[in-house]
Amino acid sequence: MTDLLEHTAAELLELLNSGQVRAVELVQACLDQIARWDGLVGAFLQVGAEAALAQAAQIDRRRQVGEPVGPLAGLPVAIKDNLCTLNVPTTCASRMLADFRPPYDATVVQRLKQADAILLGRTNMDEFAMGGSTETSAFQKTRNPWDFERIPGGSSGGSAACVAARMTPLSVGTDTGGSIRQPAALCGVVGLKPTYGRVSRYGLVAFASSLDQIGPLARTVEDAALLLEVLAGHDPKDSTSVPRPVPPYSKTVGEKLQGLRIGVVPEHYTEGLDEEVAQAVQEAVRVYRSLGATIREVHLPHSKYAVAAYYIIAPSEASSNLARYDGVHFGYRTPEQAMRAQLEAEEALLRRTGNQTALEELDTPLVRMFRQTRSEGFGAEVKRRIMLGTYALSAGYYEAYYLKALKVRRLIRQDFDQAFQEVDVILGPVTPSPAFRLGEKIDDPLAMYLFDLYTVVTNLAGICGVSIPCGFSRLGLPIGLHLQAPAFEEDRLLRAAAMFQQATDWRRRPPLEKLVARRP
Repeated sequence: MTDLLEHTAAELLELLNSGQVRAVELVQACLDQIARWDGLVGAFLQVGAEAALAQAAQIDRRRQVGEPVGPLAGLPVAIKDNLCTLNVPTTCASRMLADFRPPYDATVVQRLKQADAILLGRTNMDEFAMGGSTETSAFQKTRNPWDFERIPGGSSGGSAACVAARMTPLSVGTDTGGSIRQPAALCGVVGLKPTYGRVSRYGLVAFASSLDQIGPLARTVEDAALLLEVLAGHDPKDSTSVPRPVPPYSKTVGEKLQGLRIGVVPEHYTEGLDEEVAQAVQEAVRVYRSLGATIREVHLPHSKYAVAAYYIIAPSEASSNLARYDGVHFGYRTPEQAMRAQLEAEEALLRRTGNQTALEELDTPLVRMFRQTRSEGFGAEVKRRIMLGTYALSAGYYEAYYLKALKVRRLIRQDFDQAFQEVDVILGPVTPSPAFRLGEKIDDPLAMYLFDLYTVVTNLAGICGVSIPCGFSRLGLPIGLHLQAPAFEEDRLLRAAAMFQQATDWRRRPPLEKLVARRP
């Protein structure tokens, strides 16, 4: 069964359609791999084994009698746990939503079901997608399949890790500032953030509504194209969804781009970029040049302000989006008995100290319930970002922070518009370094935020970007190559990425082989 999982999603689909492999066999192989490795990796929060096997058996029967099946029929897909699925716990890796079962499917989940993909399980993530290491999850940490002592990236760390560890051929993640591309780079897989508006956000639990986008993670560019073709398309339920036709990505991805013009950005190669990452990216430039591409220098002068602008805009939108979690409508509510005990304790303390003014100003039970629910329900990083955003939006600071960040965002988009007049795609690093150790940056928010240096610009500009494997560090850790293309040019982006993939073999190395000997 392990050999079966070394096939790409496109290859598996051929085997399924030809009858050489049954969907039940493939799903069972994935479940066996999860049972073997996920105790160490921690990619999944929930696995729906019975439902997946039942769906696989149904697809096998339909194939056997010649009934039509969907374009992904029998392929297991893992779903990030911030995408609503009917009657399935959707927690966003937060205590706040630990018991939430949505009454509907997100549009992307609905499209996967219509395509006959098999929903294998829900993947771990940073709480409410706020983090870059999948360490802020309220339930568990996810480990990098290349080194269990290192992070897989975030916030879609579980989605990247399960593909890298051969637990599933495809997964779906979300990207607000790099949350698909960054874990893809650190786990040695392909991760694509589509253009804002290309994929419906209906049913995605919102973090920052003007930045969030849903996209594929896979082992190859061809597999990412296959999945994107199903996910993409206009949705009237999402007002930000753009009514544009979806190109046949899976059919055009292998076509070579003639006269490809690639832009390299000098601003990328500054202090803080790991030497091994810089060398891998420079080698990728050489490969593209050997394939006939023209390399040009372009400038993105306002990108140096991207992290600062992003960490005003994103927390501001998060503050607004997460205001709904108040313990009244849905989600976690602090137990009434605990709340009453806390209130009585505070009253007793104030009476002992004779603080009559504070007693008169003591919160009402309702206000106390709001405050205590949010304090207990949210983790430290989520609370940090809510406070940052609330401050930036508050009276007297809106113009100084939020409005100014929006102006910088526009300048960043203009930089890209100008650069794309000269080149077809822009090439650079995904992360400043390979995966760092668990716990290394969790207590240093600034260091964690700066790890998003190369990815947040894509979201701020609303364009598309992809991470593809381009090398390994001396410690055997994956390094990702970042390609960015103009808005709604995913076809060009995928074809450019596939050219590099066909000329190299970085994607062919499985991560778990070197770890077998270390398995307890």
